[in-house]
Amino acid sequence: TFHKFLASNKTWHKTTSSSNPDLFPSLAKGQAPPLLWLGCSDSRCPETTLCGAQPGDIFVHRNIANVVSPHDMSSQSVIYYAINALKVSHVVVCGHTSCGGVAAALGNGKIGGTLDAWLYPLRELRAGLAKEEEGWERLGEKEKAVKLVEANVKKGVAVVRRNPEVVKAVEERGVGVHGV
Repeated sequence: TFHKFLASNKTWHKTTSSSNPDLFPSLAKGQAPPLLWLGCSDSRCPETTLCGAQPGDIFVHRNIANVVSPHDMSSQSVIYYAINALKVSHVVVCGHTSCGGVAAALGNGKIGGTLDAWLYPLRELRAGLAKEEEGWERLGEKEKAVKLVEANVKKGVAVVRRNPEVVKAVEERGVGVHGV
């Protein structure tokens, strides 16, 4: 499989170089994407494919279940760099259906390794939904998962909007923060 991917990469490079000869020389000069994408690590959700984008169009941070936390130095560093160095115009927090991290957070069982700690904020969010959402207990697992994904995106957007660098960029440059 690994060798297949390497061969495919060579084919992609050759095809892309032929169809868009300016792309790679342009990318070698640096990046100036208009968008920061905060999404899930799920291999079924490649942002460039989903958005019909090209290399260099989207600056990306992905993690399991798309947890956006003000305490996560990785995501906060990405946000800082995207806002201050790349000067992105938009930040997108994207959730998705059939998320394995969300499915795990719906349960209370031990997952193992660092995943229990990583998904703890989602489990707290789920507990809050169970208390606040009328009829939560009557919902099926798919409906609960969708509601948890939506709540996680809303929470992620709120975290991004409270980031001091983003607050400043919204005020000074009109940076947009979006949840999808």
